[in-house]
Amino acid sequence: MTRDEVRAFDDWAVRQLGLPGMVLMENAGRSCADLIRQKLAGVDRPKVCIFCGTGNNGGDGFVIARHLLNDGLLPTVVLCGDANKVAGDAKTNLDVLRLMGRPIEEPDLTDRSLEVRVKALAHGANLIVDAIFGTGLKGEVSPPYARLIDTINGMGDAILAVDIPSGLDCDTGRPLGVAIRAAGTVTFVAVKKGFLSPEAKPYTGDVTVVSIGVDPRLGPAKK
Repeated sequence: MTRDEVRAFDDWAVRQLGLPGMVLMENAGRSCADLIRQKLAGVDRPKVCIFCGTGNNGGDGFVIARHLLNDGLLPTVVLCGDANKVAGDAKTNLDVLRLMGRPIEEPDLTDRSLEVRVKALAHGANLIVDAIFGTGLKGEVSPPYARLIDTINGMGDAILAVDIPSGLDCDTGRPLGVAIRAAGTVTFVAVKKGFLSPEAKPYTGDVTVVSIGVDPRLGPAKK
């Protein structure tokens, strides 16, 4: 799927089928959490650090955190951006996490000591989850987020990207200045067009496609 096809599919599921966006986000996050459980099945008391953006990709991350919390894990949840910008379904899931008593870390992305803060938050993590930017990202990654992404990339190879590695262009598979270099990507509905580019492989790692509750073959016809 291209970026526009992803948007059209989501719009079709919500408007034509009547599936609330909250349900789609729940299905996406739960599918990711299931995969994370499988990856960490042999690890005693695994530590997971989830970096969440302020949009719907971050909302998926909040859902993942809730399901891991339900399993008895204590994921570190890092909100990367202004909490006031989190809205809609993502905000609902963020509020639920807070009501469940899970602290939300909110580092200042403009602080000179950002790298130190991020490394401290993710220290010892068996898996780092990238839920910062989704498929809708266009244009160069801004400097604060570029620093964040570079720091996460320097933490090791155990990075799982949610839907798409943050900073990777959905249609071309090229980094928008900088992008997460994930060991694996769990993507929703279908492989993204950019993933087919040889340039994308060092960023996506192994790609797993999961369902959000609707088969893409039943969706809107491609032009």
